[in-house]
Amino acid sequence: MKVCIAIFYTGNGHKLNQLAKGLAKGMQGHGHQVDIIDGVKEQGRKISFYDYIAMGTDAVTVTGGKIPSSVKEFLGQSGSIQGKRCFAFINKGGLRKNKTLKALMDAMEHEGMYLKNSQVITSSQEAEEIGKRLHIG
Repeated sequence: MKVCIAIFYTGNGHKLNQLAKGLAKGMQGHGHQVDIIDGVKEQGRKISFYDYIAMGTDAVTVTGGKIPSSVKEFLGQSGSIQGKRCFAFINKGGLRKNKTLKALMDAMEHEGMYLKNSQVITSSQEAEEIGKRLHIG
């Protein structure tokens, strides 16, 4: 299956990129083709042809609870994604992690995506294990 991992960040994005690579490695172990997309730099990219979409972000502020505005902009321009199965994740950093994750989930569900799972991820090794366990097919 074709899988897209889109990441959105407010700083340099290094941590989210490492988490995305870990997820991709776990998913590829099950034979899935995985593309990692920088949602900040690739606004307007169509992702409707992917079978499964994973989206990750960090919080806008240290106190958490808000996601980058680029997430909603990206989703609004990404093609027909209604009904797509998806996974939401955030990196474990800052306060109110669950509120940040909820904001990401709400943005995805607002576009009609079918959220199958969500997770706060600590490391790339944990991300790889999650990627192995996700039911994509």
